Amino acid sequence: MSTWSGMRDKLENNYLAECLRGHIQYYVTTYNKSHDREGRAAIRFDGKEIMSGCYWNNWVKSNLFPKDEKYRKRIKSEFAFIDDTALKLGVFDQRCFYRAFCEFDNQSIEDSLISEDLIVRIFAVLDRRVGKRRLLAMKDKILEEPEMIQLFYTIRADAEKLLSV
Repeated sequence: MSTWSGMRDKLENNYLAECLRGHIQYYVTTYNKSHDREGRAAIRFDGKEIMSGCYWNNWVKSNLFPKDEKYRKRIKSEFAFIDDTALKLGVFDQRCFYRAFCEFDNQSIEDSLISEDLIVRIFAVLDRRVGKRRLLAMKDKILEEPEMIQLFYTIRADAEKLLSV
């Protein structure tokens, strides 16, 4: 696996749509002085974190689902993929970003757009290989998508000046 700086460089310079460069930043850190070297991950838009997650949220936020034992177990185990609930609650960490990047970097943009892992899909929506025609084709079904995908779609469509179309 590459270093985080190499991954971030690819995401922000090789893959990111030209209209979003300088506006979207990917952030990952590992707390090296922490006893377990856990960390956090985030995506910033114009300097504001619009999606962030931290390993420690797993402990705090998982208590919000005391009746949903299946989800609690999934939160406490390694995520097979990140869903909308995990993104909204921030119950993901830097390893989730690493896994998502690895999947995203090693498959087609078409496969990334339909991935079960929403972080992979977010990377894809912001990707330069998704052109204006494909974004317009996605417009009709975007309301059926998870909330976070809708948010990043809106950011991209607005940057491409497609929302007034």
